[in-house]
Order: sequence, then C-alpha cells, then structure tokens
Amino acid sequence: MCKRILYVEDNPRNMLLVQRILEADGHELIQAWDGESGWETAVSTLPDLILMDLRLPGDMSGFELTRRLKANPATAHIPIVVLTAYGSGEAEKLAIDAGCDGFLSKPADIRQIRATLHQFFAPETAQTVIGAYHYAFI
Repeated sequence: MCKRILYVEDNPRNMLLVQRILEADGHELIQAWDGESGWETAVSTLPDLILMDLRLPGDMSGFELTRRLKANPATAHIPIVVLTAYGSGEAEKLAIDAGCDGFLSKPADIRQIRATLHQFFAPETAQTVIGAYHYAFI
C-alpha cells in the first residue's frame, strides 16, 4: 500500500525523521519547505495525504495553506494532518477550523505517526476515524 505523502516542513531534521519513517513503511515522501512550494507541489502532484507544519517561512502559514487547499476542488479531498510543535488546544482548534483532518504534536513518535497514517489509509476504518475526529471538535 504505497502512498504518496507530501510533507510541508522547513526543519531539515524533522523532514529527515519523517522521511525515514515513511520510506521504511514503503511510502513515497514528497517534500516542500514553505507554504508557496507546498501549494504548488500539492496542486501538481495530488498526494494521498499531506503532513503540515503550522509555522512556515514566508508569507503563507500552515493554517493559510490548509484553507487554500481545502477551498480548491482539485485538492479538497486530500487529508491534511498537522505535525507541529504548537501542541496547545488552541492551535489544534484553529487547525481543525482551517480544515485539517488530524493533529499530531511534535515531538511525535514513530508509533503516533504510523497509527495516524493507518487511520487514513485503512479502508475499513478511514471514514469512521475521520468522522469521529471531526465530531469531537465541532
């Protein structure tokens, strides 16, 4: 079940950690280092899932990029999971309000990342998990 996952992250160490996890599990990592390149890459590659940092260099935050992607009919269906150092409840609420489908706080461990990806990629559980997650924050 190889999936293409876009990770929008400006920290090379975080990128490398996620790359190792994803590649060990047979997934393809697509990298973007800021909001603008994240937008361009998402639109051009249409990944299966997007991992999103909230604080990005440049003019477009992860919140804004998420809103743009969810407003675009070509990318609106792509699940977006936040992976951020902003672990507060307020950041999580803002991320969900922006359109994110999941939320992980850094430092996320390998098990958390794998479990979250499994929730979105396992066909028998994906709809239940996503629906339950949204319900908890509405």
